[in-house]
Amino acid sequence: MEKSTITLTRKIQLLIDVPQDEKNVMWEKLYRYQNRCFRAANLIVSHLYVQEMIKDFFYFTEDIQYKLADAAKDPIGIFTRSKTSTTARMVFDRFRGEIPTDILGSLNNTIQSTFSKDKPDYWQGSKSLRNFKKDIPIPLPVKCITKMKYDAEKKAFCFNMFAVPVKTYLGKDFSDKRLIMERLLRKEIKLCTSQIQLKAGKIFWLAVFEFEKEEHLLKPEIIAEASLSLEHPIVAKANNVRMNIGSKEEFLYRRLAIQAAQKRIQEGVAFARSGKGAKRKRKALHKTENLESRYVSHRLHLYSRELINFCIRQQAGTLILKNQEDKIGIAKEQEFVLRNWSYYELQTKIKYKAEKAGIELIIT
Repeated sequence: MEKSTITLTRKIQLLIDVPQDEKNVMWEKLYRYQNRCFRAANLIVSHLYVQEMIKDFFYFTEDIQYKLADAAKDPIGIFTRSKTSTTARMVFDRFRGEIPTDILGSLNNTIQSTFSKDKPDYWQGSKSLRNFKKDIPIPLPVKCITKMKYDAEKKAFCFNMFAVPVKTYLGKDFSDKRLIMERLLRKEIKLCTSQIQLKAGKIFWLAVFEFEKEEHLLKPEIIAEASLSLEHPIVAKANNVRMNIGSKEEFLYRRLAIQAAQKRIQEGVAFARSGKGAKRKRKALHKTENLESRYVSHRLHLYSRELINFCIRQQAGTLILKNQEDKIGIAKEQEFVLRNWSYYELQTKIKYKAEKAGIELIIT
């Protein structure tokens, strides 16, 4: 049976909401949690690999039968507890008192799940074992979030995570983050286990929300067709109606202009007035940092939204992206196209918006 809900992730910046003299203590706590997650993740995945490879490591004879299960529940089991609990108990004992067990439990479940998906590739030798880095996100179970509210004075959503008071920083929010947070407080949507990312002295909340799929009067027998081209980012057709979404002049030329501007700034850095050394020289370059990626992400969001709105207006319950494999093949052969057209990113945005609207997506 098809699920009636969909999960979406939003990246929201958080600020530690305590007096200045207490912030260092809070930062120390978060970095300690991140370090323990980094160490625990590598330990868990190493133990899982050894468990699965135990027969190859110990060169058992063919008549030896065993199972990675609790010996109390299975006569050929070799564990003193369930398979999931083995790695959980290992990291609980190793990092007791240094990090909440809720974080380790969530981390263990996530790694167990991803390991099971990647296991066939490990056995074929087509993929190496995952190696987690020191900047690993910290799992944030729902039970670790308390006292969530909107503070009118601070003009921010405030809550405690791991007993650390924080508030949201939405800035000039042109997305739906504020609306989602308001709906969360009204309990119209559900918050799932999320993650906390510490990056460049900032805290980002990778919040996962569960939504009910949008209900529209869609008819599965009505099929909309869409193709991605160089002249127009998307060309859509349904019910003998054709629609061009975006244009080369709007998207590609603007992107090339940004690239040219960044190149001019990079060439001029050497001749800029120093004043405060490298920081002063690179000041103009920092202003354009990620400018191109932000522009592309915003335009592709608008294009994919227009496509889904077109399908809803035409009551199309099925959307077919035509000849995508051929288009991607052409893009790979032409470096200019692959560098500037973002086929994969646009396809990803169309996929999740179609799922949210209840439209079946078929990629040919």
